Amino acid sequence: MTAAGTEVDLDITGMTCASCANRIERKLNKLDGVSASVNYATERASVTYAAPVTPEELVATVEAAGYGAQVPQPRGAAGGAGQETDGDADPELTALRQRLVVSALLSVPVIAMGMVPALQFQSWQWLSLTLAAPVAVWGAWPFHRAALRNARHGATTMDTLVSVGVTAAFAWSVVALFFGTAGEPGMTHGFTLVADRSAGLGNIYLEAAAGVTTFLLAGRFFEKRAKREAGAALRALMDLGAVEVSVLRAGREERVPADQLVVGDRFVVRPGEKVATDGHVVAGHSAVDASLLTGESVPVEVGPGDEVTGATLNTSGRLEVEATRVGGDTALAQMARLVEEAQTGKAAVQRLADRISGVFVPIVIALAVGTLGFWLGTGAGASVAFTAAVAVLIIACPCALGLATPTALMVGTGRGAQLGILIRGPEALEQTRRASVVVLDKTGTVTTGQMRLLDVVPAAGEDAERVRALAAAVESGSEHPVARAVVGDLEVPAADGFRNHEGLGVEAEVDGVRVLVGRPSLLEEQGLAVPAEVADAVEHAEASGRTAVVAGWEGEARGVLVVADEVKPTSADAVARLRELGLRPVLLTGDHERAARAVAAEVGIDPADVVAGVLPRGKVEHVRRLQEQGEVVAMVGDGVNDAAALAQADLGIALGTGTDVAMAAADLTLVRGDLRVAADAVRLSRRTLGTIRGNLVWAFGYNVAALPVAAAGLLSPMLAGAAMALSSVAVVANSLRLRTFRPTD
Repeated sequence: MTAAGTEVDLDITGMTCASCANRIERKLNKLDGVSASVNYATERASVTYAAPVTPEELVATVEAAGYGAQVPQPRGAAGGAGQETDGDADPELTALRQRLVVSALLSVPVIAMGMVPALQFQSWQWLSLTLAAPVAVWGAWPFHRAALRNARHGATTMDTLVSVGVTAAFAWSVVALFFGTAGEPGMTHGFTLVADRSAGLGNIYLEAAAGVTTFLLAGRFFEKRAKREAGAALRALMDLGAVEVSVLRAGREERVPADQLVVGDRFVVRPGEKVATDGHVVAGHSAVDASLLTGESVPVEVGPGDEVTGATLNTSGRLEVEATRVGGDTALAQMARLVEEAQTGKAAVQRLADRISGVFVPIVIALAVGTLGFWLGTGAGASVAFTAAVAVLIIACPCALGLATPTALMVGTGRGAQLGILIRGPEALEQTRRASVVVLDKTGTVTTGQMRLLDVVPAAGEDAERVRALAAAVESGSEHPVARAVVGDLEVPAADGFRNHEGLGVEAEVDGVRVLVGRPSLLEEQGLAVPAEVADAVEHAEASGRTAVVAGWEGEARGVLVVADEVKPTSADAVARLRELGLRPVLLTGDHERAARAVAAEVGIDPADVVAGVLPRGKVEHVRRLQEQGEVVAMVGDGVNDAAALAQADLGIALGTGTDVAMAAADLTLVRGDLRVAADAVRLSRRTLGTIRGNLVWAFGYNVAALPVAAAGLLSPMLAGAAMALSSVAVVANSLRLRTFRPTD
């Protein structure tokens, strides 16, 4: 559910071009309370609807428009994305291949005889008719069928253009053979790249009818196969899941399908097996290889209490794992869902292309009629008029326009998923191009987030162990990295009445004593005195770039706990890479200024770009302040306290090692905690956007340039068909180049 209603995806069948997708989208959006986006490349509609509209009504609306629709089946725990990985597993692709092969075998001699006068033996034209008829009727039937279906609903698509063009060329040839001079024995004619200006009924266009059909079938076949390749990354991602799992029941192991696991089940993972679903280790030690899922090349050591992710590979010891998330709730399923959502989205520039393609076909038909009338009016003859009009119909098919964005998105987001980069949608791509500043959270983003307790400095007359014990008891109620460092492996007494002072510290009652732990300002605000030696200890710790928290009770600060957070070894390299991409790094943290400046100096961030001591609300305000200064802000964070700033930023980037709240607020999610991946994510997003723009420039430019050439009689119908098919294949092939994207390291 969303605030606007219920979301559902529909699998659409029968679409043949962007005009079809645009038509279905318009039909669905006419329903009250429905917002729909139809993607031609993924053949899927993403729909948000509200009562009284039902999924059945949505399906009926699509079917009433002349297409098929169904709600896809949910994925199982093991993936369930479908195991087919090649064209042979797709019945539609197999049938298209068969139609293409037969049409090509029949068309080759027709084209050869029509182009080479030396091959035009006595009555060759009748053999051409015999061979071309099955191609123009059976081979082109997908185009004819779609055109008729759309005509019944008062619509036109690219199939209308192809069907009319092929039918006109074939019908003209039949009339010329039976009623004109073209059927006389000994008739010959040459082949020209431009419109033939000789006598009308002395010419036949069988090579154009057969050639156009074959070229367009070839274009559709390669286009469909390339679209499947573009979605291969998502299928490969879903196929990572385990198929079977050994579940422990009544002390015995039982092999069951992985999609039958439920939360709480305990299962065994032997060396060389995949972890069946997300869970935590209850027994055993091993190293888990997550490279296929996250791109992290070094296996991670795990033991009792550690979390493991489904689809990762157990490399050594035997593990017993308790399932904590199954089915659609697993990390793998969530990754796939993010990728699918990104692939079904549309960039603003693609929506413009869709609107253009929706009115393009009627304009082209009118232009073809105008071309026919113009050439007839100038006395050029029926032959040249007819040839030019058919060339206009065929050259103008807007397939490339509809494929420009979705194919690049499919390949780009799929490649990103393979590298542990999840792109939420096309809007994120637009923002990566415009971003000028990258705001970096410190703890857990630039640093490891794994604080270590270095020292406990008690006040005069206090015991260091008691100071830590009481502080740890209070901090045990917090998930903050500093709190975890203070607690460590210590067994702490129970604390009651825990209360969090956002960004300042915490308090609770321990053994009847009200204890505060946090910044000196919190204790002073609550009326506790801070002795000089405590203030000096805080000053000394912060001067060395460490973090100091003060513990106090019964009206006075009783000691200082000094913790330190190590900078990730890859952070300095990551900051340098972000600079190379034209982004100015800013360090934004709730930690004190000296610790922040020490970290900034280590990773190469200018002191002027360090903002320290800010609360979560302050992070949002600083991002907003940068935006008011005209900056386009990218924000990288991992914690709950970063979520609001990630949402406020123009581009939110969340580390997958962080919280679900942060990831939900982000536009890009990095599965690994390596900040260098943020630079790779920006590079991939910019390259994907560049590919989309290149595709659209080609598609628009091609149609704009080709139409006048065809209308001027400078293009034969067969060459027009070949050029149109080539334009679609070229757009898809350009998108597939994104599969070669490599991380910098």
